Amino acid sequence: MPKGIENKGNGEMPLHPQAEAFLKQLQDEGTPAFYEMSVLEARAFEAGLEEIQGDVQEVAEVRDILVPGEGDAGEIPVRIYNPAPGKTLPLVIYLHGGGWVMGSIAVVDRPCRELANAAECMVAAVGYRLSPETKFPGPVEDCYAATRWLVEHADEVGFDRGQVGISGDSAGGNLAAAVTLMARDRGGPHISYQLLLYPVTAPEHESPHQSYVDNGEGYMVTRGDMRWFWEHYVTSIEQARDPYASPLLADDLTG
Repeated sequence: MPKGIENKGNGEMPLHPQAEAFLKQLQDEGTPAFYEMSVLEARAFEAGLEEIQGDVQEVAEVRDILVPGEGDAGEIPVRIYNPAPGKTLPLVIYLHGGGWVMGSIAVVDRPCRELANAAECMVAAVGYRLSPETKFPGPVEDCYAATRWLVEHADEVGFDRGQVGISGDSAGGNLAAAVTLMARDRGGPHISYQLLLYPVTAPEHESPHQSYVDNGEGYMVTRGDMRWFWEHYVTSIEQARDPYASPLLADDLTG
């Protein structure tokens, strides 16, 4: 196990009744697994989930900007949520999930609004390029470029550059951990903390954890789905072992 990580063991937590009902509905409707869909079908399915998010909270200021990517990456869309314009708040950079194949800043609009209001911080959601059109390391390089640009322009954007956190769910958690490693290895920007929500930290064949087995079926995203996502993201098993693709495999997670 890499330096800087501790295995806390496996715990069991029952599903929330609403989550259980949602999974049953998908089963009753005969919804295919992601690995049985084309990329376009998977994206269309996820886009449909936006319709069931319900009402969203109002945030004092929400604005969309474009920041420069590296090389031929083009511009990267970023949506900024500011619950208290005029104050210099901490910043949380949020990277959406979706197996590197799906997702957008629109899909995480609701949680980003709620995070900004509840934590009284500015939130910046990054719209990185997706796979398979953009393979590793393109998506993580987009996220790093956006993070670096935001911190370099902290005064212009209006947050405290000394209080920058990074967060993400699922594949977004993977990208958040990878960006943190990049920032350490490349001499900045400084990231104060990570908030990783059920992050993907390594592929099944490289992970020392039992989660791929214990939770591999029956919870919407299956082991087969995860293989499908990884196959779209990386070009080889060797590439999947890169710590910026699989942060859990880094020799050192400190710093």
